[in-house]
Amino acid sequence: MKSILIGLPGNEKLTKELAQVINAELGQAEFRQFPDGENYIQIISDVVNKRVVIVCTLHRPDDKLLPLYFVSKTAKDLGAVCTCLVVPYLAYMRQDKRFQAGEGITSQYFAALVSQFADSMITVDPHLHRRSKLSEIYTTPSQVVHAADHISQWIKENLEKPVLIGPDSESEQWVSKVAQNAQAPFTVLEKIRRGDRDVEISVPKLETYKDHTPVLVDDIISTARTMIETVAHLRKAGMNPPVCIGVHAVFAGDAYKELKDSGVEQVVTCDTIPHPSNKINLCELYKDFLLEKVL
Repeated sequence: MKSILIGLPGNEKLTKELAQVINAELGQAEFRQFPDGENYIQIISDVVNKRVVIVCTLHRPDDKLLPLYFVSKTAKDLGAVCTCLVVPYLAYMRQDKRFQAGEGITSQYFAALVSQFADSMITVDPHLHRRSKLSEIYTTPSQVVHAADHISQWIKENLEKPVLIGPDSESEQWVSKVAQNAQAPFTVLEKIRRGDRDVEISVPKLETYKDHTPVLVDDIISTARTMIETVAHLRKAGMNPPVCIGVHAVFAGDAYKELKDSGVEQVVTCDTIPHPSNKINLCELYKDFLLEKVL
């Protein structure tokens, strides 16, 4: 069965790379808005009896969900066998329980919506905080792939004498894997979050690593407050300027500029969200899934 890849606006680079990697057709579609703000979708390529792979990373998801839904439904209406989503960054994973009375559990609601129109899905390191696996909320078949090995390889190829630093106890398992594969020591901080931009962390005990390059590693860099706070402690401790690495470059507001100005050597992210800091390409992570599920 033939497959065809369609990328939503902003995902053209990854869509083209994936089409080349799995030797599949690169589809054409038009996405625009009417003057009243409603979305217009037109699939130009022939999708009859094909499996349609829709590529769309979901940072700023509220602007993307309807076009994603519309193109999936349109493909089915035009004769596609099924639709498969490549979603490098999966949104609405934070609100996974009712923290205060009256709140919605939006991770469940979002998962229910996506599961209604997607026949399968792949994503990179979703924020599974109080969940053990994605299938607890997504009923559509889904696969999670991990960026840890690619981050380790980048560290090995680009940094000398790194010491990895995780933001909190929940990150220990993930950061320890990156450190092990990078053949580097690591430590994990204690973090207290009082609000979106109010974070208190423990001072890392790194006296034995004065000649090392601190590498701050996290899955999502959103407000960057944790990393900025850690950088300040490292500067006071006389450590070398750190390298900050994140999987998902969310960077809300001026977070990227604030982090760069905090005294870091460089900021590096994976390409799950297009951003100037992208230096780690994850394209091959999707290959096995697409070859198995699509071709």
